Amino acid sequence: MAGILAWFWNERFWLPHNVTWADLKNTEEATFPQAEDLYLAFPLAFCIFMVRLIFERFVAKPCAIALNIQANGPQIAQPNAILEKVFTAITKHPDEKRLEGLSKQLDWDVRSIQRWFRQRCNQEKPSTLRKFCESMWRFSFSLYVFTYGVRFLKKTPWLWNTRHCWYNYPYQPLTTDLHYYYILELSFYWSLMFSQFTDIKRKDFGIMFLHHLVAIFLISFSYVNNMARVGTLVLCLHDSADALLEAAKMANYAKFQKICDLLFVMFAMVFITTRLGIFPLWVLHTTLFESWEIVGPYPSWWVFNLLLLLIQGLNCFWSYLIIKIACKAISKGKAGKWNPLHVSKDDRSDIESSSDEEDSEPPGKNPHTSTTTNGTSGTNGYLLTGSCSVDD
Repeated sequence: MAGILAWFWNERFWLPHNVTWADLKNTEEATFPQAEDLYLAFPLAFCIFMVRLIFERFVAKPCAIALNIQANGPQIAQPNAILEKVFTAITKHPDEKRLEGLSKQLDWDVRSIQRWFRQRCNQEKPSTLRKFCESMWRFSFSLYVFTYGVRFLKKTPWLWNTRHCWYNYPYQPLTTDLHYYYILELSFYWSLMFSQFTDIKRKDFGIMFLHHLVAIFLISFSYVNNMARVGTLVLCLHDSADALLEAAKMANYAKFQKICDLLFVMFAMVFITTRLGIFPLWVLHTTLFESWEIVGPYPSWWVFNLLLLLIQGLNCFWSYLIIKIACKAISKGKAGKWNPLHVSKDDRSDIESSSDEEDSEPPGKNPHTSTTTNGTSGTNGYLLTGSCSVDD
C-alpha cells in the first residue's frame, strides 16, 4: 500500500519541476491546499442533501401549492392483469401485431388498448409538484453559489488578469473564501452524484453522470495541485446559466408560458455565450497558453487541460441540443409571424425531458387521434455548473 501511495502521489506527476510536497506544507505564514481537505466534502454533501429535503418539504412545496401546482398524478390505468404483465415483462410500446392479439384476447378495441398503455406509462411519470420542488431547490442553490462566486472573484486579481492564475505558481496561499467556495462546489456535485439515482430520471442521465464524474475529478484534481485560482473561474462561468434554466422549468410547471419563453431565451443566450465563447477564449486560453508561457507543462498540467477539453466537448453537445430546440420552435412558427419569445409546449418540455416521457407514439397508433408527446432532447442541469449540468 505504501508503494501504491508513493506512486500515486509522485511529485513529478503532480507538481512542476523542482517543487516537492514538502514545499506546500502549511506554515504559520501561509496555508496551501491539502489533499485531506477533500474529505470535508462528504459530510457536507450529506448536509446539503438533508437541507434539500427540508427545503423541498417546507419551502418549495408551499410555493408550488400557492401557484396552484397540484400533486395529483396522471389518470390511473384500469387494472388489468394481462396488460400489466405485457407492460412490465415484455414491452411498454406493443407493436401492431401484439395490439391485435391483445384486442382479440381481451375483446377490447385496439384504440382502448393503446390508451391503456399511454395511461400506464404516464403513471410512472413524476408529478408536476415533485418536478417543481426539485427545480426550485436547484434554482436556489445555483443562484446562491453563483452569487457567492461573483462576490468572491470580483475582489481577486486573476478575474481581471488571468495571468495572475500562474504568477508564483504553485506557491499561492489558500484563502478562507477560496477554500469554502471549492469545498461547497465539490460537496454539491457529490450530493448530485448520489441523489441523481433517486431524482427524476432524465433522458440525458448518462451524459449528466459523466458530467458529474468529470466535475468531481476536475475540482479535486485542481485543488490538490493548487490550480484553484483558474478553477474558480471555471466554476463561476459554468454556474452562470444554471439558475436561468431551473427558473424556466419552474415557470413551465406553473404554466407561465411567456415567462418560461423569456427565461429559456435568456438561458440559451447566456449558456452559448459562456460555454462556446468565453470559456474557450478566456479560460482555455489561459490554461493552455499563458500557463505554458509562465509555468511550463508537466504531467498533471496535461491531464488538467484534457479534462477541461472534455468539459468543452460536453458544452458543445448541450449547445447543439439548445440550438436544435430553438430551430424546432422557429420552424413551427408561422412565416413572418414568429415571436422570438414563444417556445411551444413541446419545445419547453425538452428543457426537463423526463425519461418516462414517450419518445414516439406506440406502433400502430392512429396519428389522427393521438395526443402530442413531449420532446426528447435533454438540456438539464447541472451544466457546471453545471449542470446544470455542469453545470463543470
